[in-house]
Amino acid sequence: MDASPVAAVNALQLAGSVTANDMSLMGLFGHADFVGKLIISSLLMISVLTWAIIFDKISKVKRLKGKAEFFEERFWSAGSLDMLYDKIKRPADPMQAVFVAGMKEWRNAQDKGLFLNPVSRANVMSRIDRVLQVTIGREMAMVETWMTFLASVGSVAPFIGLFGTVWGIMHSFIGIAQAQNTSLAVVAPGIAESLLATAVGLVAAIPATTAYNKFSTEIGRYGARLDNFANDFTATLSRNLEDARGSTATPAQEGEAGWRRK
Repeated sequence: MDASPVAAVNALQLAGSVTANDMSLMGLFGHADFVGKLIISSLLMISVLTWAIIFDKISKVKRLKGKAEFFEERFWSAGSLDMLYDKIKRPADPMQAVFVAGMKEWRNAQDKGLFLNPVSRANVMSRIDRVLQVTIGREMAMVETWMTFLASVGSVAPFIGLFGTVWGIMHSFIGIAQAQNTSLAVVAPGIAESLLATAVGLVAAIPATTAYNKFSTEIGRYGARLDNFANDFTATLSRNLEDARGSTATPAQEGEAGWRRK
């Protein structure tokens, strides 16, 4: 006989497996079934998008820190808040947006003469504080864009890869049963192909989880920095209001005293 039954069985390729001569990553992917290819391709695309988000976040967080330091120096060195406000044509970062939102409320209250009444003064300061908090929330929501995606990839990608592995191993065992051969040379390619999905899932999940933890910490610190700036800004406005009340109250009191003396 030209070929023995054992040789004929060993020549069989298991469903969803590869030959022993093609154990490269591309070979494993090429011989996967439709579901396996779909899972691996999806995880690879997710991994590429994850790395794009990571590099983008690194650049954005660095820029935010630099702009915050620059604006804080301008804020504390400015001779007048009104002059600083007039120089800002358009807010370039969240800290400037918080400052502009507060100054808009301040100027609107000045134009309406709300600082003349003690009750309205308290309402204005309370409204300014709310505006600052709303602006901080809106700006931080923009800074935290794609963070949910990173968290989802870190938690879900390993399970997607595990599903691909289970699916591939199931088909490999079906092929083994059909071939009636448990030789390692026959079994190993199908198992390796199945484990590729788990490996790709981990390749996507590990960077996403690491980046999420890192950016969560840095963004949290930046949010605390915005809160501190808002508190300092509110305190500065309160001091300016008290100074303005002190400078305008004295002449009025003197005029009233003079009228009484007469």
